[in-house]
Amino acid sequence: MNKMPKWADAVLIPLISILLAFLLSGLVIMAIGKDPVVAIKTMVQGAFGSSNGIGYTLYYTTNFIFTGLSVAVAYHARLFNIGSEGQAALGGLGVALVCLYVPWPHWAIALPAAMIGGAVFGAAWAFIPAYLQAKRGSHIVITTIMFNFIGSALIGYILLNYLKVPGSMSTESARFGAGAHLPTFHEMLAPFGIEFNKNAPVNVSFLIALLAAVGFYFLIWRTRLGYEIRAYGQSETAAKYAGINPVRIVVIAMLISGALSGLMAINNVMGEAERLIDNAVEGAGFIGIAVALMGRNHPIGIVLAALLFGFLYQGGGELSFWESIPRELVVVIQALVIMFTGALDNMVRAPLEKLFIALNKKKEA
Repeated sequence: MNKMPKWADAVLIPLISILLAFLLSGLVIMAIGKDPVVAIKTMVQGAFGSSNGIGYTLYYTTNFIFTGLSVAVAYHARLFNIGSEGQAALGGLGVALVCLYVPWPHWAIALPAAMIGGAVFGAAWAFIPAYLQAKRGSHIVITTIMFNFIGSALIGYILLNYLKVPGSMSTESARFGAGAHLPTFHEMLAPFGIEFNKNAPVNVSFLIALLAAVGFYFLIWRTRLGYEIRAYGQSETAAKYAGINPVRIVVIAMLISGALSGLMAINNVMGEAERLIDNAVEGAGFIGIAVALMGRNHPIGIVLAALLFGFLYQGGGELSFWESIPRELVVVIQALVIMFTGALDNMVRAPLEKLFIALNKKKEA
């Protein structure tokens, strides 16, 4: 018999962890002489109180969905991919090359090509750590961390020497052509008479991210490959006995993981910036780790966790601007959420398990 029902594991534990994180954050805010209730109201209003705030919240959410799914795919194969940051950066290069060197007549044609470019470059950057893990025994955590730094340096080098606009002081590529412009929510909703802030960066990529979450579910739980990935993640010995090739699973899982990270670039590179900028990922790859852990590596949980971190990013920015609360404190709040939902998960889980065991014993009696 399970110690705890699935709904408690999926919903109750993360909810309690988040509440504890916000409670401790409130105490920190009080310690610097600010009102925590006002701070929370400011964050909620800034993130959801206007179409502009919602647009930015969903923009960040889109990034975190892609990177969260990326980490989760690898995690199901018992691989801790910490390289989503670098894979998303290389995905940005793939998207930029597709958008810069082809005169696209319409975004509907450019988008699939850019998705392929981002996915291929992200997967290619994940392939080398995957091969080293599968064939040479190099630990995936070490190699993916190293490849984040290598990827960042490589992007900077290519931008500076090949893609930067001559005479420009900014380390960025030229803007993409008009045919590569992705429709924003303002443009998508206007035909239906719905007003949405035209400056909000959320675009059609948000819908692509949701489709990716659906595809993730069917891949992991409705296909033979997904079964093999989960079987390998549960027990390598049993997987080998069942005829599953460990090298194949490690490489395929990491390729899919890298491709999902690379897909993030259609949102931040093609959709928002419309050019390749140095350090365009801005830590979204690392946030994806927290999103996957909080979402229990399930697509529904990942989407909800990504929305929470989108709220923290946008609401935190508003909090820093309107309440004169240092930006560093906003990072502390984000860190507390990650700590309680990840590192301190057992602090909430253990008492709840005891509670449910006691309740089950009473029912049986």
